[in-house]
Amino acid sequence: MTTAKDIMHPGADWIPSHETLDRAAQLMRDLDVGALPIADNDERLAGILTDRDIVVGCVAQGHDPANVTAAEMAQGTPRWIDAGADVDDVLTEMQDHRIRRLPVIENKRLVGMISEADLAQHLSDAQIAAWVERVYAAG
Repeated sequence: MTTAKDIMHPGADWIPSHETLDRAAQLMRDLDVGALPIADNDERLAGILTDRDIVVGCVAQGHDPANVTAAEMAQGTPRWIDAGADVDDVLTEMQDHRIRRLPVIENKRLVGMISEADLAQHLSDAQIAAWVERVYAAG
């Protein structure tokens, strides 16, 4: 059985919820990633911050990223998957919630992230096609 841990990109980093968006952007640049999980004060998943969130939700709204925190951008219930979950469960979670990045948690700790690139490297063409159709479908 292929698991979430088998296909994830290991070593994902958190951004603390109190950290500002300018610092988040710098961390994304340094790590060469487009998204960071947001950690609350207890190091629990509080959300996901994307580069698009920073641009559209902060800069384009006329806000200063040096004065807006990651917590202020966290919206909705954060989605995640257990490291031992089957790849079919990963696909279902991403499809059902129409998300493109999924944190992987093991023993209540972030151990990695699954992105579209990870799926492309580890899944069959048929699995990828079905995933793309569900995640990108209008509606």
